[in-house]
Amino acid sequence: MKRIIVGAGICLMALLLLGACNKSKSQGSAQVHIGLAKIVQHVALDACEQGVQDAIKERGVDAVFDLQNANGDPNTAAQIANKFKTDKVAVAVGIATPIAVALANTMNDIPVVFSAVTDPVGASLVSTLAHGEGNVTGLSDAIPTSDHIALFKEIAGIKTLGYIYTSSEANSVSALELVESACRNLGITLVTQSINTSADLRQAAQAIVSRVDGIYLTTDNTVFSALPALIQVFGQAKKPIFSGDVTGVKGGGALVASGFNYYKAGLATGYIVADILAGKKPADIPVKFLTEPSESDLLFDLDVAKACGITIPAKYLSQANFIFENGTLTEK
Repeated sequence: MKRIIVGAGICLMALLLLGACNKSKSQGSAQVHIGLAKIVQHVALDACEQGVQDAIKERGVDAVFDLQNANGDPNTAAQIANKFKTDKVAVAVGIATPIAVALANTMNDIPVVFSAVTDPVGASLVSTLAHGEGNVTGLSDAIPTSDHIALFKEIAGIKTLGYIYTSSEANSVSALELVESACRNLGITLVTQSINTSADLRQAAQAIVSRVDGIYLTTDNTVFSALPALIQVFGQAKKPIFSGDVTGVKGGGALVASGFNYYKAGLATGYIVADILAGKKPADIPVKFLTEPSESDLLFDLDVAKACGITIPAKYLSQANFIFENGTLTEK
């Protein structure tokens, strides 16, 4: 009987030790809480959001994501920032300028990583592109605006160019300055129209379409969130569109689209987050740009070209990795 009691005691101690060991393992593998917010929902930002998550998981981080969408409202963006702060997320990620600014203005002791921000210096997120600022760093989606407009002029013979932008978005105002400069240098007359919300886009497109030869789109999130309205207006007028974002026009409608891959932008952003979780300081991480050819896309819509009476030179068609024709998108 004594042996049995001793044996039971040993078993009980072993179970207690095993339980303590399992508890320790469980605590050691606790999930990392990451706040991930975008300013508005559209295809490009959705792809970026997914890329962030995939990159962090690829790095082996056991993360739980609090996904938030501000629906284009700065007040909602501020509420999301306060939520992430209250929840004490390990890292807060802001996709697009308004939400990134809201996070940076609200948090000073939690790392903030921005993504798809056209002008991070102009938005006061950082003071230099050479490194982060305090607890803030991230990725810029600046595009070669002048090259785009020069290509548009060559292919479509643009003499008057339309540009619609969101006056309340810092990235859109910064992009306007680049568009103005490019048009001056290329001898193109620029016609602009500002909007406040995505609901204004159709009316803005209707107001501008008869006054221009075509329209250029930068990475304005409010415009892209209601893009079908603009595509319809310009499609009916048989006026070409050049988009600085390929992801948002893969369903057709833009004569030319050239820009970096937003999913890959999300991956690059996610790697920055993983580096911070591994101990790197945001202030030591330079602002990331996507510069490799493999990180960019070029699309031509031959249906739009035909409707507008435009012939795409073979030398450019050979460079494209996406061709839209007869209502179908083909990837090379």
